[in-house]
Amino acid sequence: MGQAAVQTCGRSKSYVTELYEWFRKFVIECPSGLIALHEFQRHFCDGTVGSESAEYAEQIFRTLDSNGDGVVDFREYVMAISMLIEGSAVEKLRWSFKLYDKDRDGAITKEEMLEIMQAVYKMNVAAGLTKPNPLTAEECTSRIFVRLDKDNNAIISLEEFIEGALDDNWIREMLECDPSTVKVGRPLKRDTALENPRLI
Repeated sequence: MGQAAVQTCGRSKSYVTELYEWFRKFVIECPSGLIALHEFQRHFCDGTVGSESAEYAEQIFRTLDSNGDGVVDFREYVMAISMLIEGSAVEKLRWSFKLYDKDRDGAITKEEMLEIMQAVYKMNVAAGLTKPNPLTAEECTSRIFVRLDKDNNAIISLEEFIEGALDDNWIREMLECDPSTVKVGRPLKRDTALENPRLI
């Protein structure tokens, strides 16, 4: 998700304003204080590229739903957004790991990573969010696996994921989520540290 930014007084005020705006939008769109998957997909897709982002929205929703009850409340939503903007590189990578670990077994298979990569590729191509990437989703997944799967056991552990991403800027850019894609309502303002094109 993006890199840590230096917080200034202006940044802090902007962040509080953003939190208020998220809350206001969340309450208007979801007066119950809860959002279900179909509602999240509707709001998320309206803010991105329609049906092309539906698969990715589902994975984001699953990751936001920290207690696994099938709904996202405002607290879960804001805690995730806050961490993605203000958290350390390791915290952001831990969250990204959950996004890829679809079955929540503590390891990422090539199939799990490819599924997310394909969804992201479709969404980004449809929206023109990234510069054309010479690698396909399959090639990108294979390259990441070669670099991260140090023990060659065909899965990536959390430790391999974090260590490899911290040691390789290209991998980190491929694996981190951009917080502007995790939203209900208007897009988040980007820091200069978030402006590099990336898949996620």
